[in-house]
Amino acid sequence: VGDPAAAPIVLATTAGVIKRVKVGDEPARGDSWEVISLADGDSVVFAGTAADTDVLVLVASDAQLLRFEASKVRPQGRAAGGMAGISLHDGARVVAASAVSAELLAEAVVVTVAASAGALPGTGGSVKVTPLDRYPAKGRATGGVRAQRFLRGEDELVLAWVGVGPARAVGSGGQSITLPGPDERRDASGIPTVAPITAIG
Repeated sequence: VGDPAAAPIVLATTAGVIKRVKVGDEPARGDSWEVISLADGDSVVFAGTAADTDVLVLVASDAQLLRFEASKVRPQGRAAGGMAGISLHDGARVVAASAVSAELLAEAVVVTVAASAGALPGTGGSVKVTPLDRYPAKGRATGGVRAQRFLRGEDELVLAWVGVGPARAVGSGGQSITLPGPDERRDASGIPTVAPITAIG
């Protein structure tokens, strides 16, 4: 049985669904169990924990970012399918999500990597690092605000990360890739990557 004082599990999916799972709703037996009912074609893109005071962030492939209070997502039972987290445009999907402590909001950053959807994996693109608090808080289930302006030849975010900085990036061979300094303009374009970025943390 879960600790009643623990923060609920939070999950976000590619279709923009967000869910917080009731603490103590774990089954009495079994090493694994379902925590969200997914629609066909949907998948979990983020899992963590989120107290009511935390901030939830969803980043979509069309460079829309939505930030709202975790308290706007009431905890549900394991069998529930969650609720709308972000209103997505046609063809867009959530590529990253995060839960950030309100106390650390000023230290959190958003890293976005833009490229062409038709490009070969690991080719080109631009990257941008922006303080999270530059993005205004909005209501759950609304559209986001633009997190990065696409350059010519770019049409989607292929990677994004939200968390307490400094952020670090690596390439496909595990090599460290230097990220640019913070850009205070929330909807500015990125700068060309020095090497293809495959993971951020």
